[in-house]
Amino acid sequence: MSTPFGQSTVLGYPRIGANRELKKAVEAYWAGTVDADGLASTAARLRAEVWRTLRDARLDAIPSNTFSYYDQVLDTAVAVGAIPTRFARLGLSALDTYFAMARGVDAEPALELTKWFDTNYHYLVPEIDEDTVFTPDPAKALGEYAEARDLGIPTRPVLVGPATFLLLAKGDDPLARLDDLVETYAEILTALAGAGVDWVQLDEPAYVADRSPAEIEALRRAYLRLGRLEHRPQIFVATYFGELGDALPALLDTPVEAIGLDLVAGPDNVRRLAAAGPLGGRTIVAGLVDGRNVWRTDLRAAVAAGATVAGLADHVAVSTSCSLLHVPVDLSAETRLDPQLAERLAFARQKIDEVVLLGRALRDGTTALPAPPPAAPVAWRHDDVRGRLAALRPTDRQRGDYPIRAARQQERLGLPELPTTTIGSFPQTTELRRARAAHRAGSLDDAGYRQRMRAEVEQVIRLQEKLGLDVLVHGEPERNDMVQYFGEQLDGFAATEHGWVQSYGSRCVRPPIIYGDVARKAPMTVDWSTYAQSLTSKPVKGMLTGPVTILAWSFVRTDQPLAVTADQVALALRDECRDLEAAGIRVIQVDEPALREMLPLRRVDQQAYLDWAVGAFRLATSGVADDTQIHTHLCYSEFGEVITAIDALDADVTSIEASRSKMEVLDDLAETGYGRGVGPGVWDIHSPRVPPRDEVVEALRRAVAAVPARRLWVNPDCGLKTRGYPEVEASLRHLVAAAAEVRDS
Repeated sequence: MSTPFGQSTVLGYPRIGANRELKKAVEAYWAGTVDADGLASTAARLRAEVWRTLRDARLDAIPSNTFSYYDQVLDTAVAVGAIPTRFARLGLSALDTYFAMARGVDAEPALELTKWFDTNYHYLVPEIDEDTVFTPDPAKALGEYAEARDLGIPTRPVLVGPATFLLLAKGDDPLARLDDLVETYAEILTALAGAGVDWVQLDEPAYVADRSPAEIEALRRAYLRLGRLEHRPQIFVATYFGELGDALPALLDTPVEAIGLDLVAGPDNVRRLAAAGPLGGRTIVAGLVDGRNVWRTDLRAAVAAGATVAGLADHVAVSTSCSLLHVPVDLSAETRLDPQLAERLAFARQKIDEVVLLGRALRDGTTALPAPPPAAPVAWRHDDVRGRLAALRPTDRQRGDYPIRAARQQERLGLPELPTTTIGSFPQTTELRRARAAHRAGSLDDAGYRQRMRAEVEQVIRLQEKLGLDVLVHGEPERNDMVQYFGEQLDGFAATEHGWVQSYGSRCVRPPIIYGDVARKAPMTVDWSTYAQSLTSKPVKGMLTGPVTILAWSFVRTDQPLAVTADQVALALRDECRDLEAAGIRVIQVDEPALREMLPLRRVDQQAYLDWAVGAFRLATSGVADDTQIHTHLCYSEFGEVITAIDALDADVTSIEASRSKMEVLDDLAETGYGRGVGPGVWDIHSPRVPPRDEVVEALRRAVAAVPARRLWVNPDCGLKTRGYPEVEASLRHLVAAAAEVRDS
């Protein structure tokens, strides 16, 4: 007899722990201060806490196998045996092989790291080729299911679905291996059924993006095969981050028992569902609670949308729109937020309560739901900012012609061919973090804190001079995060104390909340940059985070278009650029690593986004003179879809992550006729390995073959915040030496 799905569920939950316990345990294992058993013990405790939280909240259906030491796509690669030979032959333990794929080792660079759809989460890209031998390994999914069962909690194991897994993979034609992979999934599902699993969740978010008829047919074929298994759990195919489109009829043509639809990012899913015809007794899992933002759900509007779906399907369950991995754990930990703001917010724990309330409302037909939050207070408006936006002209987003700018900048800077630099941050040592914590706690006064940070800036400048870098940075010791730092100094932003969200692996961030109009209160970076410049005759870059990235890595207000909020941030940055220039800073870097991240998943929506994103960047950077050099930085690969937008940014120099992707982006740039300065990263800073000098020379030679040396810069992939000084010094020494070798050859 089949087990009903239940009335309420979530697609996943934060796995890092309320106090980042997983981050600390994993990093302790890497450092050798905790062994594998100690790491496993922490992981088991965190999993149990999550399952008990979901059970005690009265959630009907609870997921498992959503825990990960690093990344769920990497976990799925292990589950299907997609471990590249270059890692399998290292002879490491299973756990250390896993971390080698994630972080690299001296002998092998890591798997490529890129964005998870249009979120600020990053996944490790599987490597699939004709020699990959898929082998089922359901041990993790079975183990977590058994752990929860022993607690008296039945769960639904979750895996990335086979079609999405292949579409996310690296290879000439990954879908060519679909039939082989589906047979591996079939063995995993059979093993789960044998262990007593009633339901399994297979995530297929790749199908909310544009997909070819062949790719949609691959989805249908995969679930026809899995659905016809004689011994299997009931299958719930979860989709999220947008509208499912033409893939919905394909799924409905298979025997799967439940389909999840995101009704927050893809409200048109309701119309698609209505047009699909009879649903054949399937459960529709309606994603009514936003899993990616922190604002409270308008429960009355949500239940109305749920009721519409209930009119189409025999059974409807309420869920979050996607995994709650993307939001902080618990609002109740935030004791310093403005009450007017806090009453409008819901973190992961509060979103569970919203899901349960909506599930009961749909089941019981009740309308006794809380009223939506009140309108935003007038005090959150800035009429002067709105007036400046209304008065903007097209010329406010334009600079002089690039050849003229380039000549004036070279005359002013006098840089050599293949100039060397870094992206901005230097290692955030334990001592720095302690000093910031002491300053926040009041045990280190302003003068003492400033003195400590200035000492670090001087150390960083002296190190760069010793290594022979050409354009220096101040190292950003005063910055806790490249977005939070600015949010704490701008009106319209609120910072949390414990609002941590996983970005990748053990890397966690605390995204600020944009709740009102954005305005700059005072210069934010000028003192640090001018102090650093006073220590050296070499140019020091002013370091800013761009408007698109500030939006992407914040929780943004939803009561006005993103384009308006982006321009408000851009005006604040425009003023900062002018103040840096007036203070004598000759190079200003405005980072936009999230430009590709925010690109809508459907092509029909992309140009409108790129128009306002490029416009916001140019508004921020077009207020300076031609002889001030504007840099930008982008990372996490896969730039082909935004390559024309990168050109349209009109930055004088663009540094781009390129080491894991083997300089692939240079071909894209060449095809567009990109003619300004470019710095393809030659050192993967997301790995602890030090790249040998010969490896950097080889990367530079590939770059010089694609870009004239007079326009080429030499730099790492990204900032050095997460690295340690020994590896930074060694890697930068190799970088500088490699640049000199290629320059002289």
